[in-house]
Amino acid sequence: MVMEILSSYSKFWSSSSSSTSSVDDRRVSSRVGMLIFYTPALIAGLLGLVLFPGESLRFYLVAASLAVHFLKRDIEVLFVHKFSGNSSLDHSIIIATSYFVITSGTVYGQYLSRGLPKPSIDLAFAGVAVFLIGIAGNFYHHYILANLRKVGEKQYKIPRGGLFGLVICPHYAFELLGFLGICLISQTIYPFLFLLGMSGYLVGRSYATKKWYLSKFEDFPKDVKSLIPYVF
Repeated sequence: MVMEILSSYSKFWSSSSSSTSSVDDRRVSSRVGMLIFYTPALIAGLLGLVLFPGESLRFYLVAASLAVHFLKRDIEVLFVHKFSGNSSLDHSIIIATSYFVITSGTVYGQYLSRGLPKPSIDLAFAGVAVFLIGIAGNFYHHYILANLRKVGEKQYKIPRGGLFGLVICPHYAFELLGFLGICLISQTIYPFLFLLGMSGYLVGRSYATKKWYLSKFEDFPKDVKSLIPYVF
């Protein structure tokens, strides 16, 4: 259900096809809806830094990386992304709850792993590097997308710059790279399971995005991949 709701915020979703819409649905502005998405998870990451004193460096790196990820999301909502229309408050709360549970579960799972043997190869700092590359690349391509249209313009355009010449959704690729970084920092199973689920969702969404661009633009380059350069 959460994945269906998330998909309803994409450009290729037909609002008439949603089975969850209701005439009595409470609405908020899209910007407020997105802030509702991410802020509880940001708080969960920050609470992990405050409520568990004396934990390992790995624990604090996991909690901090999650907090930074959702702080970046909130900053993008406030200062980068352009919004129009409104969104369902009920849907926003459902998505916010899922992000909060995932973030809290990752932090608490890391806390519970403190008694386990340490990994034979410590990938925490490699994970930090991968995470930083992921969020930087994601932010950069979000910035490109946000500046495709000037104020008042409504028509869609083909994105240019960055890795958009190779894949139609480089921001998704870097999103997954950022979460891979968190997995490497954590070296526990829970974030890897989340990464697996998110990968399946973004693979499908990137493929749908490419099909949408091909249907809307006759000059859209057909050799551009969906998510992974030269592969998919």
